[in-house]
Amino acid sequence: MASFITLWLREQLRLLKPIITHSGLDACRAAQDKLGELGARAAASKTTIEPVPFSDFEAAAVVPSDCAESDRVILYLHGGGYTAGSLSYALGFGSVLAVHCGLPVLCPAYRLAPEHPFPAALEDAARAYECLLSAGLSPENISFVGESAGGGLLFALCLWLKDRGLPLPGRLAALSPWVDLTFSGHSYAENARRDPSLSEESLRYYACAYALDDVRNPLVSPVFGDLEGLPPSQIYAGGDEILRDDAVMLHERLLAAGCVSSLHIEPGLWHAYVLFGVPEARAALHQIRGFLLGNAAAPEGR
Repeated sequence: MASFITLWLREQLRLLKPIITHSGLDACRAAQDKLGELGARAAASKTTIEPVPFSDFEAAAVVPSDCAESDRVILYLHGGGYTAGSLSYALGFGSVLAVHCGLPVLCPAYRLAPEHPFPAALEDAARAYECLLSAGLSPENISFVGESAGGGLLFALCLWLKDRGLPLPGRLAALSPWVDLTFSGHSYAENARRDPSLSEESLRYYACAYALDDVRNPLVSPVFGDLEGLPPSQIYAGGDEILRDDAVMLHERLLAAGCVSSLHIEPGLWHAYVLFGVPEARAALHQIRGFLLGNAAAPEGR
């Protein structure tokens, strides 16, 4: 049974949903950045923030005070429908990841649509990964983690690297990944009323802003790509979110391609629930830590 804090937070999200859906892009961006600032502030005493210079976008590394391993690192790709998420937001969950996993986290604030549509976000993510390789890190010791659009972006980045014969990272963890911008999942209809935070209306705006009519491009919607040879993946989604079937399709196509993948659908939970401070999120973060450190894979659930 869901905890009191989980039920309370779900209700708050439900009340905010119509406001967020009908707010302008500037307001949504500001609200998302505030959420990130709260996360970074909570972890401030346990982390150090080190700016990492790039010419076209901001980035920073979050280094935990108690670093588990010095030769491993996480590349975190934030969500926001490819239209929201500054460095302030990226550092929010990036800091949470650093503290829970005990690993440094590189947080690129990739360029956003509609000002910078596809492939700007992909190009920036690739440059962030290349920066880690140039620093001497072994590809197998680099993990990609992302939520929502960032969860889709990390798989698009893997396809981009694979097409060019470049080394792939060691592990992938995707939280409510948005990997099918054609909106084919049945959960859009099944969970339309149950989802307390996302609306198809908003997602269709984001998809158009990012990719216009190129939504079947595998570098936009990775479920349409050749997934063979991708690293082991761990995928999480909420049972009540409209993007649930994106996670299910991705998992099934990874398995069909011969990849290692685990899927965990948390009943009654919402989009990117792992980012929220609920008991189910803490349990997921514990599993993610074990997975990224090579100790365990998450139990499969539906």
